[in-house]
Amino acid sequence: MKQPSIGILGGESLLGKEIREVIRSRSMGANLRLIGTDEEEVGKLVEEDGEPAIFTRLDRTSLLSSDVIVLAGSEASSRKAWEILASEKEPFLIDATGVLGDLPDIRVTAPLLGREELASPCVIAHAAAASLALLLKRLPDYRAAIAHVFEPASERGQAGIDELHQQTVRLFSFQALPKQVFDAQLAFALLARLGSEAPHSLDAIESRIDRHLGILLGGQRATPSLRLVQAPVFHGYSISLWMEFSAPVNQADIERSLACNHVELFGAEEEGPTNVSAAGRSGVAVGNLRADRNHPHAYWMWLAMDNLRLTADNTVDAIEQVLR
Repeated sequence: MKQPSIGILGGESLLGKEIREVIRSRSMGANLRLIGTDEEEVGKLVEEDGEPAIFTRLDRTSLLSSDVIVLAGSEASSRKAWEILASEKEPFLIDATGVLGDLPDIRVTAPLLGREELASPCVIAHAAAASLALLLKRLPDYRAAIAHVFEPASERGQAGIDELHQQTVRLFSFQALPKQVFDAQLAFALLARLGSEAPHSLDAIESRIDRHLGILLGGQRATPSLRLVQAPVFHGYSISLWMEFSAPVNQADIERSLACNHVELFGAEEEGPTNVSAAGRSGVAVGNLRADRNHPHAYWMWLAMDNLRLTADNTVDAIEQVLR
């Protein structure tokens, strides 16, 4: 049989490397092709599963030579790939970046929540939306929910991590701070809004999370009120979730409902999950579950997850479903 091939556009990005790592860990038996996002990457030699691999040019030939194309690079490269493939029936296109989410009738998917019919192109749901949907779909009926989502610098790629690091170092030496990514001081600060010159806005990202969450819940559960905050951490999402249930519920009921392969529960006697402890781990960690002392039938809980790993897991789940 012909060996299936997977083309990754943006294989050297933080997300692209994570997707490659998950593919290697699953021994899928597929041929992995790396496609450069810019001219500087073309011809670059890297190691892939113990063998040398070369980045090819982003063009029609390189895209059509794979059975599945995964978008994991820049917005510009993703849109260029879509311009080339928009009129093509093959290959199957999976957008792990969310760039194509503004296309009409685009399918937003999170295989972590269960198998569903996929259609090309499809967009992998935002990691925060997938995490919240995983919990909300398993919990008893609730009347209302509020989620504060704390976003890490790694959501802006290597540039975001580098800028937070440089800001932290320069603050101690009283030097001017780089602000190309966040257009604000992020080091040692929580931001409800990025600077006006930042390439991305928290409002737009928040709207994307909210929209993806609504799609994943499918109208079967109420969509939580959601607030996105830029946190001064390098990696990993943290979410503070408040839920008011329609009827009396105790902690044991909630824990039983959440118990599944993709949720790691931390008991009251354990140190709660953090974005650091979640690094490199699949699924969602949940802890610090406690009743709201001022509101009957309401509970607080704390979530943590590796944003890159969760997106990579969902992406590779989708790839496996397409190639099956």
